Amino acid sequence: MTRFALTLEFDGGPFMGLQRQAHGPSVQQALEEAVMAVTGETVVMHAAGRTDAGVHALAMKVHVDITKPFTPFRLMEALNARLRPAPIAVLACRAAPDDWHARFSCVGRAYLYRIVNRRAPLTLERGRAWQVAKLLDEAAMHRAAQALVGRHDFTTFRSAHCQAQSPVKTLDRLSVEREGDMVLIEAEARSFLHHQVRSMVGCLAMVGLGRWREEQLREALEARDRQALGLNAPPDGLYFVRAVYPDE
Repeated sequence: MTRFALTLEFDGGPFMGLQRQAHGPSVQQALEEAVMAVTGETVVMHAAGRTDAGVHALAMKVHVDITKPFTPFRLMEALNARLRPAPIAVLACRAAPDDWHARFSCVGRAYLYRIVNRRAPLTLERGRAWQVAKLLDEAAMHRAAQALVGRHDFTTFRSAHCQAQSPVKTLDRLSVEREGDMVLIEAEARSFLHHQVRSMVGCLAMVGLGRWREEQLREALEARDRQALGLNAPPDGLYFVRAVYPDE
């Protein structure tokens, strides 16, 4: 049996999320069915992270165990052929050690959130970014964001459905910058709570719109209360961009 590490890119729009769902299609289901079609084997896909309905990935790391002999290139080509026309692509494939695990070996995860800050309706970016029509103050957003960096109780920014044992997480980086009419928010940590990034982005947008003082982000954090959350950003603009492993 060979453990194959795959790097996936996908548009989350048509899916109920990355992980299998009883109430709709998922990325996991699509990949596992593609493996079955190619190899005749039933596999379970394990991923570095999980994404909600509508959330995208530029480089999600996953692994599957396959008994039938394949070279990584041949497996990648066969899976991509079977995945069409679903908006999922295998960008890379390699044989991994038996003790390598897409989730448990991962020591860092990074997300990107994209806001299109303009009045004109979205066309090419529809479903792939959050449109905010009123001008955002990205400098104020970045200053406010630094209050969240470090080890904190992120209960305020945690979904009521989060299954993590503790709300305490260490946020390594949270940055906000502008490129033209695009406001980009990058978050890095070993792991995140359910809805944490979208919740942080929503509150940062409140600051950028002048509806919150910069200090209110710290106050919301310290409240440790979901009721203190200002806004939960939509999934459209969120992308899983990187999984970090000790051997890479």
